[in-house]
Amino acid sequence: MDLEQEVAALRATVRDLQERQAIRDCILRECRGRDRQDVDIINSCWWEDGVDEHGPIITRAPDYAARANMGHGKFFLSTSHNITNHLCEIDGDTAYCESYTVGGLFWQDGKTTTIAFGRYIDQLERRGGEWRLLTRRCTIEMTADTDASWVYSANVKGFLKPHWSREDASYQRPVVASTQGERW
Repeated sequence: MDLEQEVAALRATVRDLQERQAIRDCILRECRGRDRQDVDIINSCWWEDGVDEHGPIITRAPDYAARANMGHGKFFLSTSHNITNHLCEIDGDTAYCESYTVGGLFWQDGKTTTIAFGRYIDQLERRGGEWRLLTRRCTIEMTADTDASWVYSANVKGFLKPHWSREDASYQRPVVASTQGERW
C-alpha cells in the first residue's frame, strides 16, 4: 500500500469511528436526559417522526419525553440508565444498534430499588449530518429487587443526591468541588 492509499484508508477509518461515536453519544445523551428529566436533551436525540416502544406502549417522539418523565416521576425518586455492551451496524445514513442496559430504579417508597437488565434495539438516521433515534424497541431480560436502605447509611452520608432538573450537579460549569448541594 502506498502512502496515498494508506492516508485514504486512515481517513475512512477515522470517519467510521466519528460516526460510531456520534451514534453512541446520542444514545448516552438520551439516557442522561431521562435521568435528569430534561425534555430538551431527550428531544434532541429523536427525530420528530420517531417512535419508542416500551412494553406494550408505542409513543411518538414529540410525546415521548413528557410521557417518560411522567412515568418516572409517578413511580420513582430517581433513575439511572446505563449502557454497557453496544453493537452498531452502519448502512449509509441508517444505523442499527443493540445496546445492553442496566437500569436502577429507586421507588417512591424510599425503601426499594429495582435493577433492570435489558436492551435497546434502535434504528438511528443521519439527517443533515446529525444522528438521531428513529425507532427504539426496549426489552427487559431480568430484574432484581433490593433493599434501598444503604443510601441512608453512614457509608453514603454526605454524597450528593441526584436531581430531576438543571439543579443537578452535572449541569454545573465549571465543575467545582464544594460542600454545597443536597446530600444524603
